[in-house]
Amino acid sequence: MQIRLSLAVATVVLLGCAIPAGWARPLPPADDSAAITSKSPFADYTQQVPGVRRKITLADLPEPYASESIDNGPKMVPRPADAWPKAPAGFKVDQYATGLDRPRLIRTAPNGDLFVAESEGGKIKVLRGMTVDGKPSETEVFAAGLSQPFGIAFYPAGPNPQWVYIGNTDAVVRFPYGNGDLKARGPVEKLADLPGGGRLRGGGHWTRDIAFSRDGKRMFVSVGSHSNVDDTDTHEAEFHRADVLEFTPEGKFVKVFAYGIRNCVGETIHPTTGELWCSTNERDALGDNLVPDYITHVQEGGFYGWPWYYMGGHQDPRHAGKHPELKSKVITPDVLLQPHFASLQMTFYEASQFPAGYKGDAFAAEHGSWNRHQRTGYEVIRVPMKGSRATGEYEDFLTGFTTADGDVWGRPVGVTVASDGSLFVSDDGSNSIWHISYKGE
Repeated sequence: MQIRLSLAVATVVLLGCAIPAGWARPLPPADDSAAITSKSPFADYTQQVPGVRRKITLADLPEPYASESIDNGPKMVPRPADAWPKAPAGFKVDQYATGLDRPRLIRTAPNGDLFVAESEGGKIKVLRGMTVDGKPSETEVFAAGLSQPFGIAFYPAGPNPQWVYIGNTDAVVRFPYGNGDLKARGPVEKLADLPGGGRLRGGGHWTRDIAFSRDGKRMFVSVGSHSNVDDTDTHEAEFHRADVLEFTPEGKFVKVFAYGIRNCVGETIHPTTGELWCSTNERDALGDNLVPDYITHVQEGGFYGWPWYYMGGHQDPRHAGKHPELKSKVITPDVLLQPHFASLQMTFYEASQFPAGYKGDAFAAEHGSWNRHQRTGYEVIRVPMKGSRATGEYEDFLTGFTTADGDVWGRPVGVTVASDGSLFVSDDGSNSIWHISYKGE
């Protein structure tokens, strides 16, 4: 049973924590019956509470320009002494690693090592094990001299991969790899050029993630748009961008797998269905509550609207009247998130360390807004699944990366499941990696 809460409920103080108006104390969400559902679909940082669920539908969307577009980027501050990420009851949050150089995407190797992209430094690091103090036992630079690396993938699947694939901003490369390698055992091999060139060179969205199909025959590479909403008909810089591109594992281009996806930052394969899923940044400058970011399974040959449409057949007013023949083809994503969330890496949870209700659900890192009056994001969310399909809801899971007055000290980027079933989250605001484990109520 879901409990729907009136926004008229006054602010209460419970267990020493102020809960904003409109909320009740969330219960440990071990299953759907323990979740608290917000009546209001849109929320800002002051309303983010672990265990609270929201569902945004097409009916909730305002008209374009219902509010003024604003440049309200985060004011970054050091983590206050009393600040710590907050998780649902029963979970423990520890700071696993500190002093990193803006850690971005993070993935778990088959042997349990954590591979972390330090994109702006051009490095991939490996963190191994855990000391009695909860810190890495070993930290090594696996590879350096890369071009804004982001995506990391091990190939082939299984316990003994032979390669580590890296999504540079301008190319897919790989290194020979043996289980347990802390440093690349051979030189880099370039497989395929990618469009763009990276933020540092004015190339627009620069992250490139990599995922392989379950049979290992297809390599999916996400390439974000060059711009916010340039017409691809007239801007050559958008060629093969805002797409998921398909290659062979050897780097031969096959086709555009799906298009009109403005910036699929995080890719993953559903462990049961084998479908590709994307965590996507949508467009800006249409107002506070447009356009929702989203998480969705990606249909082969599917069109997701950018730049002419969004969220099904809603036409972007900046391209009024263009491509009417595409309106009926626009796919509505599975899970609509807060607009301007900046949804980054995602992963499915198939382990057993968390309560049973989490198994099969997804987690995603929300880096946080800049194009919104009241900040939103700066958290990790849970995406509930029913079978292999999303319910359309999302749930606040790891919050607390902002101060009471809206300053920001942490920005989640990556999320990965450890070999013991706990969770690791990279944070390029505090240059940390956080460790979340379940200890019981």
